[in-house]
Amino acid sequence: MKNFLRSFYFKLAVVFLGVLLIMTSIQILMSLKLTTRFINKVDQQLNINLARDMAIELDPLFKEADFNWDKIGERIHYMMVINPKIEIYVLNDTGKILVFFAEPGKKMNADHVDLDPVDIFLEENSILPILGFDPRNPSERKPFSATRMNLNNGAAGYLYIIIGSEQYDHVTALFRENFILRTLILGLIISAIFAATLGLILFARLTRRIRTLSQFVSDFEQENYSARIPISSPDEIGKLGKTFNSMADRIVTSIEELKNTDILRRELIANVSHDLRSPLASIQGYIETIQIKEDTLSEEDRNKYLDIILNSTISLNLLVHELFDLSKLEAKQVEPKLENLSIGELVNDIVMKYNVQAKKRLTVLRADIDLEPAGIIQADIGLLERALSNLIINAIEHTPESGLITVGVNRFESKKIKITISDTGPGIPENDLSNIFERYFHGSRNYKQKTTSTGLGLPIAMKIIELHNSTINVKNHKEGGAVFTVELTES
Repeated sequence: MKNFLRSFYFKLAVVFLGVLLIMTSIQILMSLKLTTRFINKVDQQLNINLARDMAIELDPLFKEADFNWDKIGERIHYMMVINPKIEIYVLNDTGKILVFFAEPGKKMNADHVDLDPVDIFLEENSILPILGFDPRNPSERKPFSATRMNLNNGAAGYLYIIIGSEQYDHVTALFRENFILRTLILGLIISAIFAATLGLILFARLTRRIRTLSQFVSDFEQENYSARIPISSPDEIGKLGKTFNSMADRIVTSIEELKNTDILRRELIANVSHDLRSPLASIQGYIETIQIKEDTLSEEDRNKYLDIILNSTISLNLLVHELFDLSKLEAKQVEPKLENLSIGELVNDIVMKYNVQAKKRLTVLRADIDLEPAGIIQADIGLLERALSNLIINAIEHTPESGLITVGVNRFESKKIKITISDTGPGIPENDLSNIFERYFHGSRNYKQKTTSTGLGLPIAMKIIELHNSTINVKNHKEGGAVFTVELTES
């Protein structure tokens, strides 16, 4: 119960019912006021010529030589018996009451009548109802009928008739209280109950969607990251649900990225600790050997040990750099700086750069570029050069003496350029083809040769090519040897 009283539905229902109660009260008051105005207008319209007709009847009596108010009073009382809802006043031209005729025993509480409403009433095309001064109840305004007339002395005056005597007010008050008011209140209460019931049902449906949204958010908070809000309509709540789903997707993606980053960090630490142990142990061992045998060690052995230490240090430095580079590529922390470049010129430069290294291993390295016109692509020159260099170094490492390495560049489809690095080596065992781009992979025993490779060159090359939204794959030639293929898009 306590939770219900704190719920959004309860607060919404209380506000709605409060507004409905206020609106119902205002409607009742307005209905009573409009009903009273309507009755006044109908009464005044029906009796608009009453004063004029009565003045015509009384005019001969005012002109008689033996004029007296008793005769006029008898005639007026006869008229009031026929129409008991009226009170009749004879006024002079300033509005002073000369004589009045009403129920017996009644008296006036004012001796003047405000003539401004009378003058408005006597104008043509006046808008009804026009409420006038009631001498019996000066605080009230009532519908009336009035006309100008000549008094017995020839002076101008007015016949002023209030349409709504105290007797009439008493009867209509009973009627209003016993019929109109009850009917209005009953009708409005029924309408209010219907509106309240319908409103509460609609609010229940509306808040149910909000409760559903709240439940999904709570589930997401409890690490149920698969929770998504079903979108059933394009309204504000639907948009809120869509926004939450989009936010949840971004959060899940961020969490996955953080997990991947943490995995990469752990792998980096593990790899550094594992792969640095051997060269560091080698360096330490040879340094200790030099120190122990310092007096008996020959110059030739000393230089030999120092060369081993130097080579181990160089390998160690290369390994550390490639580890960090690969980690940044895998964590997507490298943003390529794209610019237009000629892929043919870039390949020529790389081949010339590694020709010396190939010759040292008694291997031929050549370029075979078939592009007309020259292929222009958008790429990061430094990154793409490194990727292609890694592939060429890999080919040199695994191609035997008197072998041939060919770097081919050609256009194979509209806007597509293919770069191939093929060699005449032993090829790659079929079981190793799917693992060739994994870090630290050196191949099975029949493929493994003496090499200075860290095992990171091919993974780095693949990540750089993927960073350029391009693809790289590898296969074996039927004649022998492996061929790496990079597909780029021409700009």
